[in-house]
Amino acid sequence: MPVARTRSAALVGVAGHTVEVEADVGRGLVGTHFIGLLDTAISEARDRVRSALLNSRFDWPDARVTVSLFPASLPKKGSSFDLAIAMAVLGAAGLVPPERIAEPFFLGELGLDGRVRPVRGVLPAALAAVAAGARTMVVPSANAAEAALVPELAVLPVASLGELVAILREGEARARAPYFDPMELAVPAEDKSLDLADVAGQAQGRCALEICAAGGHNLWFLGPPGTGKTMLAERLTTIIPPLDREQALEVTAIHSIAGTLPTDRPLLARPPFVAPHHTASTAAVIGGGTGQIRPGAVSLAHRGILFLDEAPEFPSRVLDSLRQPVESGQVTVSRAHGSVTFPARFTLVLAANPCPCGLSGEAGRFCTCTPAVRRRYLSRLSGPLLDRIDVKVRLSPPTRAELLADRALTESSATVGERVVEARERAAERLTGTPWRLNAEVPSSLLHGGWRLDHRVLAPLHRAVDLGTLSARGVDRVLRVAWTIADISRRPRPTADEISLALTMWMGEEL
Repeated sequence: MPVARTRSAALVGVAGHTVEVEADVGRGLVGTHFIGLLDTAISEARDRVRSALLNSRFDWPDARVTVSLFPASLPKKGSSFDLAIAMAVLGAAGLVPPERIAEPFFLGELGLDGRVRPVRGVLPAALAAVAAGARTMVVPSANAAEAALVPELAVLPVASLGELVAILREGEARARAPYFDPMELAVPAEDKSLDLADVAGQAQGRCALEICAAGGHNLWFLGPPGTGKTMLAERLTTIIPPLDREQALEVTAIHSIAGTLPTDRPLLARPPFVAPHHTASTAAVIGGGTGQIRPGAVSLAHRGILFLDEAPEFPSRVLDSLRQPVESGQVTVSRAHGSVTFPARFTLVLAANPCPCGLSGEAGRFCTCTPAVRRRYLSRLSGPLLDRIDVKVRLSPPTRAELLADRALTESSATVGERVVEARERAAERLTGTPWRLNAEVPSSLLHGGWRLDHRVLAPLHRAVDLGTLSARGVDRVLRVAWTIADISRRPRPTADEISLALTMWMGEEL
């Protein structure tokens, strides 16, 4: 009997890698042997695949069956190889034409009754298939829309093993799931109930939100309960423009690996908003896992917002672990069996009460926390982390008169969003020919090189550095915010006014 070959894909981080699946049905002691650096889930595939074949009315070869997954040095994890293994065994046994399974990629988990079940990571696997020159990919019916996001690939969705064998015996019949335009999809759809105009009495908070949306800057809200910290953070995504096609596919691939994509509309066209609970572990926030390394909250928030409500309640080790991805835009998770790098370029938004009871400094109400407790509470947000926060805003409860007066000044998310888009377009035009698109991504060399400002404009920064209130990193972050304020104000370069405003917001002082 011949050796049959087909192809599948293994996932390492957010990248797919081609795996050649070979099956040999030949002489020797009857048994099934798997080789190729496999984990437990793949080792158990021999029982799943055998039961699926028998229950689909196909005979399991009464011979020595050897299945090899190449390259042997590439770690292979999960149950997504079941369908490819079944096809290779059927091809080697002569039950399907071997030449018809050689070109396509097969991805899917098999149930014991022969059903083809959905798996994670279909989108990066489909991208890997196109890179390997494949024209066809066979996937579970529930994953068809996700695979069809890659327009260069013909997608054949199947619901059962018997259905697939019938198609292969009849010929190379190909079906194609509908292709989706990323600009027509938003998962989850934009929530029309969230609007920036709902937040009255916090003009400074709304201004900070617009600046951070336009430049991609990190933000910290400090204030007692009920001042609108969470309301402002939740409305940040309503003023950020949708993702472009390349960004949408990048974000969708991460969520596909994490298994958080819906089956009906799988493309994430809007920036994600991720808000982990303060009891989340370091692995849940940064990424990890005992078996296959999976992305954490920082990667799920890629190209979007990571919101930490009640930030001082998070463990200190979790908060300090954010420093590296905030700075580099990626996170590397290392384990004994290898390291995986995930993208993690997000906007960090922190919200905190001034003390555990939340009443410190609030007029008319008595705080029960001692000065030592208050200092200890906020000290959980370390200096190096706060040094990476571009805009810090202290919110106070508005009076009734302030609420009534501010109602006439609030603007809708659509209005503010238009200014954000215009500001981003000015920044993108200025950054043409570079890999950066937002002011928050601009490196220090450019800020002090081609974008260097006159020393008279930088006088407020020089004074702050001389006084020791501003670090070298803080200088760069103030400059980036100043450029964003200039973009919003439609000015070609920041003036001393923009520098002073950016410095005030970095230090968290009242405007």
